[in-house]
Amino acid sequence: MPTDAFRAIELLGRIPYGRVSASRRALPFTTVARHLVLDDGRLMLRLHRGYDYHRALDGSVVAYEADNVNSGAADTWSVQFTGTARVTAPAAAERERFGATPRLADGEPFDPVFLRIEPEFVTLHWLTEVPAPHLAHSA
Repeated sequence: MPTDAFRAIELLGRIPYGRVSASRRALPFTTVARHLVLDDGRLMLRLHRGYDYHRALDGSVVAYEADNVNSGAADTWSVQFTGTARVTAPAAAERERFGATPRLADGEPFDPVFLRIEPEFVTLHWLTEVPAPHLAHSA
């Protein structure tokens, strides 16, 4: 695995949430998901079954993106995994690593469903010395 891919995996391990994107009936969609970086470099996602996105994602090529954009850090990074997603049943230890589930999703009880992504491409983008938000938006 290239060095950037190893760095990307390490960075993903620092944050818990990102966004998974695919198409549904030829229209793009993106939703938030909790992720785990597995020991073999694959990702496992947890999202709300009630959104029904897992049906469109299962067996599809997806893009998963996570970043530290709102962290306030001087350097901003973004990681994107592109690969095939499959609905999966996590092992007890994996489920435990996800931690507690959100209580509600759009007012309904959160019902977890899990996907595993086998990455085909891993992309890391890094911005150095990002201006502070109050400076970037001043006139």
